[in-house]
Amino acid sequence: MPLLHEIKDDNKMDNNSMDMIAFQIISNVGTAKSLLMEALYDAKEGKYQSAEEKMVEANTYFVEGHRYHSRLIQQEAAGKKTEFSILFMHAEDQLMTTELLSQLVTEMIDMYKKMDGIK
Repeated sequence: MPLLHEIKDDNKMDNNSMDMIAFQIISNVGTAKSLLMEALYDAKEGKYQSAEEKMVEANTYFVEGHRYHSRLIQQEAAGKKTEFSILFMHAEDQLMTTELLSQLVTEMIDMYKKMDGIK
């Protein structure tokens, strides 16, 4: 799938394209992070079906954000350099913390299920 802003032929990403990709990552993983927390709150209340649905939806958003990030890495490996920016660093931070949050929420939901005698 093509990105909204592809890297131009001059082997360098322009700042506007980089910013738009960073915003795509932040937007997608931010939505995933919110859904993960909603899933955890649902599990805490014993609403496991709803929690599972939110986990699946969160993963969809996370994968989309990760797709943008992976594409940038592939393009840089191919010689198309990206400029450092605080915005992109923030996007990567959000991506990494959301991945960690997903793993923790999964474990916490399993703990809630065990506490409720489920599984």
